[in-house]
Amino acid sequence: MTHTQHPTTMTDSLGRPIADDRNTQTIGRDGPALLQDVHFIDKLAHFDRERVPERVVHAKGAGAFGEFECFGNFSRYTCASIFSRRGKRTRAFVRFSTVIGSKGSADTVRDPRGFAVKFYTDQGIYDIVGNDLPVFFIRDAIQFPDVIHALKPDPVTNLRNAERFWDFASLTPEITHMITWLYSDRGTIKSFRHVDGFGVNTYVWVTREGQRKLIKYHWKTMQGVQTIDRHEAERLSGSDPDCAVNDLREAIAAGRCPKYTLCVQMMDFEDADGLPFDPLDDTKTWPEDTYPLYEIGVLTLNENPQNFFAQVEQSAFCPGNLVPGVELSADKMLQGRSFSYLDTQRHRIGPNFAQLPINASTAPVANNQRDGSMTIDINPEPINYSPNSLNGNSPRTNPDLQHPGPMFSGPVIRQAIEKTDDFTQAGERYRAMSPAEQDALADNIAVELFAVRRDISERVLGFFEQADPNFKHKVQQAMEQYSKACS
Repeated sequence: MTHTQHPTTMTDSLGRPIADDRNTQTIGRDGPALLQDVHFIDKLAHFDRERVPERVVHAKGAGAFGEFECFGNFSRYTCASIFSRRGKRTRAFVRFSTVIGSKGSADTVRDPRGFAVKFYTDQGIYDIVGNDLPVFFIRDAIQFPDVIHALKPDPVTNLRNAERFWDFASLTPEITHMITWLYSDRGTIKSFRHVDGFGVNTYVWVTREGQRKLIKYHWKTMQGVQTIDRHEAERLSGSDPDCAVNDLREAIAAGRCPKYTLCVQMMDFEDADGLPFDPLDDTKTWPEDTYPLYEIGVLTLNENPQNFFAQVEQSAFCPGNLVPGVELSADKMLQGRSFSYLDTQRHRIGPNFAQLPINASTAPVANNQRDGSMTIDINPEPINYSPNSLNGNSPRTNPDLQHPGPMFSGPVIRQAIEKTDDFTQAGERYRAMSPAEQDALADNIAVELFAVRRDISERVLGFFEQADPNFKHKVQQAMEQYSKACS
């Protein structure tokens, strides 16, 4: 059997050389991503189709139905109907998940947790798709396949290998902030009722008059945040691997319905130039003393699914599922996610996934889409094109929903954002921890890092030193202890 010889110069799937594999093509340095970036689309589209039938990421999950209650009229910030009136109630569905593990993996493993919320609003489906940690590993979606590949099992052995992740991390300095979250005890949990949620990316709220603000979403658990240490996580992964899934179901069945307060941070577009970091960078958080959390409403989970496959496994989320009053920012991760998530669902559960009851809008649907695999809706209207005169030009668009957005100009380039600042917030996060939390963070890192190749560990330690010299010192000390114990 012969093996294909792979060139050392990177190419796309058709053998064409790639000039830049780390930055999505944008309008200017900070503008939105371009659909013409065929390498970016090819890379994400291929990645979305790597697994059948389970999700490539977020495969293991649990879900529950609930109700969102708005705390007031926020029309001065957004024309989204869901936030338009005090006491307004909207049905919702939430899926919690682990990111990296397969469907049979344990709930307690070190991993970010998905926190995805689907609102069945009177303007259609609105999704807030986030995690239980406020930042992410990378800032450009073109690298999403790479970070997941580094975290997933080795494609040759199908075994998890920590050295693969630390190799990627050692060459990706912006990952340092995420490591301070993921490798703290916030990375190991046993109950979805006791995690916060974060939209992670930056969105835009827009009013009927076209006024815009940048916003970030936060879900605050009203049950209190609870974590477990690495040792309990390992024990439970053997004795009770489905503990978080079971905990959520049992609590709702017993009437102990979990609640989460939705908060937003708001920022004027003009503030961005004066900040030491890029507010659209999802490896960063916004300081709450400058941009406080405003409570918007409360989500109560009060109904368990009746059928796991139909309602949890077939649920389909996308951060691009927006309603009037909410827009995407030029956040490079968000721009890529808005394509990749919908593309994944079309591949995973078919082109008509939006017709399934769990994903279907409770508001009327009217468009010219027809047919395709697993069509459920029976549409008797023969005119399925626009413009038309045979059906009164129906369905009609609504020009009133259009508001001119921000102006972008610049060369079409692949380039990293200007204000990377990869280590300041990681250091601030580390110094905000108690000595015991710092020790746990260092130990959780060291138990993996001591065993990787020396040049990799030295690069990672260099990142920690730039965040805080004591951070490097503690990890290095812990690594030496593990090395001695194994010698």
